[in-house]
Amino acid sequence: MDIIKVSASSRTSAVAGAIAGVVREHGRAEAQAIGAGAVNQAIKAVAIARTYLQEDGIDVICIPEFTSVDIEGKERTALKMIVEPR
Repeated sequence: MDIIKVSASSRTSAVAGAIAGVVREHGRAEAQAIGAGAVNQAIKAVAIARTYLQEDGIDVICIPEFTSVDIEGKERTALKMIVEPR
């Protein structure tokens, strides 16, 4: 399962569709965002994905956690959101 990477310019509906699709297929999804704008888009996408999945009878929760990622040799802190059924 791949991590869904979200940027500040990501379309929330597209990210939400990706999250919902991964949850349907694998039972859980992980989205990762670095920076305030990206985190904003990611959390909105999780809320939209929750609505998509509720239509299929799947109630999901979001578990946020910090993680470190290496970008061009520099360590950055990212926010990882794990979306899984309740």
